[in-house]
Amino acid sequence: MDLPGRIDHTVLGPATTGDEVLAVLDEAMAHGTNACIPPCYVDMRGYAPDVTVATVVGFPHGQHATDVKCREAERAWDDGADEIDLVANAGFLRGGATDRYRADIEEVVASVPLPVKVIVEAPSLSDDELRDACELAVAADADMLKTATGFGDGGATVADVDLMSEYLPVKASGGIGSWDEARAMLDAGAERIGASSGVTIVEEWREATGAESDEQESA
Repeated sequence: MDLPGRIDHTVLGPATTGDEVLAVLDEAMAHGTNACIPPCYVDMRGYAPDVTVATVVGFPHGQHATDVKCREAERAWDDGADEIDLVANAGFLRGGATDRYRADIEEVVASVPLPVKVIVEAPSLSDDELRDACELAVAADADMLKTATGFGDGGATVADVDLMSEYLPVKASGGIGSWDEARAMLDAGAERIGASSGVTIVEEWREATGAESDEQESA
């Protein structure tokens, strides 16, 4: 298993500094992970050109106007982002405005030639709502689903990942801090893990499996 390549090592706090982003990019280079960073720092990605860099759009609540989300995505692409993590508008979904929910995603997907992961905030949805969210993301031509921003009520669960993986590849995110927790999500069908503890997860995985680090392999 190429676990590091399935980890989005993340820093998305409301007061994240440029130095903290550089530290995450350093760690991503050292451990072979991807990085997920705030949009205002994507133009720093040249510091780590070999790292796959994701950024967020409509973060963290998803209630930006759709044209603003599209401009955010376009700017991220211009600045060098490789992937977009888009927060869907759960208010549209829960309020029954499903056409607006789908169109909001669809327009962002169409605005950039980048993979778009749709963050559905699964912990705030019933199973029926979650299935609707997944079906609408599929209809909007999204590339992946993502469980949560980590800023709402709760994070990734095995049950949600299992359900969501019936529709599209899943990025499990929110509250995953160890290899054991990450493994449970992968076993449930997740293709990607988003975590601020990306380094811890990779190091625990290497210790548990005996996998060598990139540094050890090149020695």
